[in-house]
Order: sequence, then C-alpha cells, then structure tokens
Amino acid sequence: MKYILPLLVILTSVIGSLANVYINSDDWYPSLIKSPLNPPSFVFGIVWPILYATMAFVSFRMADKISGLFIAQLLANAAWSWIFFYFHAPVIALVDISILILLNQKILKILRGESTVLYYLYLPYLIWLSFAAFLNASIVFLN
Repeated sequence: MKYILPLLVILTSVIGSLANVYINSDDWYPSLIKSPLNPPSFVFGIVWPILYATMAFVSFRMADKISGLFIAQLLANAAWSWIFFYFHAPVIALVDISILILLNQKILKILRGESTVLYYLYLPYLIWLSFAAFLNASIVFLN
C-alpha cells in the first residue's frame, strides 16, 4: 500500500485534470457569477501540483495508518471536478467537497498523533479545500 497510494494520487490528478478540459469547451463556467475572492485560473495550476506532491509524500509515509480514509478522499477529490465542471452540478459538488473536508479532517487527526511534520505538510491541503468549498458555495448562492 505504501507505494500504491502515491500512484493513486497521480491517477487522481490526471482524472481531475481531464474534467477541467470542459472549462474551456463551453460557456457554463465563464458565465457564472463568482466570488470576488476567486483567484485567476493560473493559480489553480500552481497550487494543485504542490498539494498533490505533498499528498503523495504524506500517503507514502503514513500508508499503514491512513490508507482507507485516504483512498476515500481521493475518490471524492477526483469526483469533484467531474461533478462541477462536466455535469454542471455545483450543489452536488458542494456536498462532495464537504465530505472531502470531513475525510481530510480525520486524516489530519491521525497525522497530528503520529508526526507533527507530516501534519503541517498536509494542513495546506485542508485549508485549500476549505477555500475551494467557499468558492463552490459562492457559485451556488450567487447563481
């Protein structure tokens, strides 16, 4: 499992990225009213690879402790992009990201008890997910 989880992180990033292709293929996302805090698109292209790299590292180091929760959060992570961008279902995506946040809070709780370094490496992922949930909720409420 130690080597499988980082590979699943890479697979998740590819699956999620494929859904993002639909951002530019139709006018749905550009036509949405977004939060004034919505960052420019290029920011996501910088942040996500860093987060995926830290997720892969932490999952490699803690596979024996977090594998079940981690796989579940990867599934929710990959599903979010498809739910939001392909199926144009921001309400369902908001439910998905809420589950994703809860799963990662549980992972962080495990990490806190095992390794302070890994806890702080993983924490930005939860912070980013919380910000993404805010952006998702903004789209739900503004449109």
